[in-house]
Amino acid sequence: MTRSTALVVAAGTLAATLALPAAARADTVDPDVIPDVAEKVVASVVNVSTTRQVDLGPWASDPFFNDPRSPWYLSPDQRKQQAVGSGVIVTAKGRILTNAHVVDGADEIHVTLADGTELDAQVLGVDARSDLAVLQLQGSLPALTPLAFGDSSKLRLGEMVLAVGDPFGVGQSVTMGIVSAKGRASVGIAEYEDFIQTDAAINPGNSGGALVNLRGELVGINTAIASRSGGYDGIGFAIPSNMAQPIMEALVTDGKVTRGYIGVALAPLTRAYVEAHHVVASQGVVVAEVVADGPAAHAGLEVGDVVVAADDETITDLGHLRNHIATRGADARLELTVMRGKRKRTIEVTTAALPARAAATATGAAGAPAAGSGLGKRARP
Repeated sequence: MTRSTALVVAAGTLAATLALPAAARADTVDPDVIPDVAEKVVASVVNVSTTRQVDLGPWASDPFFNDPRSPWYLSPDQRKQQAVGSGVIVTAKGRILTNAHVVDGADEIHVTLADGTELDAQVLGVDARSDLAVLQLQGSLPALTPLAFGDSSKLRLGEMVLAVGDPFGVGQSVTMGIVSAKGRASVGIAEYEDFIQTDAAINPGNSGGALVNLRGELVGINTAIASRSGGYDGIGFAIPSNMAQPIMEALVTDGKVTRGYIGVALAPLTRAYVEAHHVVASQGVVVAEVVADGPAAHAGLEVGDVVVAADDETITDLGHLRNHIATRGADARLELTVMRGKRKRTIEVTTAALPARAAATATGAAGAPAAGSGLGKRARP
């Protein structure tokens, strides 16, 4: 029997012995659900077109380029760079949620609605650390169809989702896939990550578009892909709605996002570390450094402690703990469960506000920046 034949037989046996839940059987899915949702949500997704002035650098003063009599003269209009992305209407008054990299450096922002209406937009706030931005449509607004936020924590592996956006600027498009993974926090795309991974096709121009469930709710903002070719390879990432919504509200209300900080540097918990230090823990994060006079130091956290839980939530990796601390904000009581050798301890830390200087250092909200994932090139479509 060949290898391929063995796989087919194994698959046939599995299908014969495992009974799927009724909700998962294909014959129970209403064939109109997907087109009904798709046709409804496209009205809430927009094209975001930006223009920015190109800096000519050392050639800015070169007559070869700035003298109108030169055949290589570049007029101000010719020095502009255009880019396109997507966005999601989240309020009837014209608030749009998109990615920060879609509007980065933009001098002008133009939004095209699903019906072709073109409107100008202004930036209300940007949070580069999570790659989110909030826009406000300008002028007299037509009736808009905002997309309601869903609870991304309720997404299940294998759940069907739709990705909606304007890939390559060809017009609104809908692709379908499943939730491939949740809580991807060490991808290396943004400083703070908690991505939903999906195999719904995400292409250039989809950034800032919507990831929706089959109830027509916004559960994610499509942000990036992992690819060795630069194109779609079946791995896309979306910022979960439960992360995006509070960041949006903070940007609108305060103009900034205040994240929690405890003043530590972290390291992965490796098998070698467990064996060398006789730690009774199979997963967690190692405290590699404690900032003097920081919140963690005052609370009694020590170098070598292994954080295994935060507020009764199991900690699996660096990104997970960093996100947890950051989302608590300043002046919050944080309960850390740590293993100090073979002894378990509970340490209460009061968070401070993340200082600006800690943005890219090992002593940030909860440690060092996330390491690369080995997934190949991460592209922001």
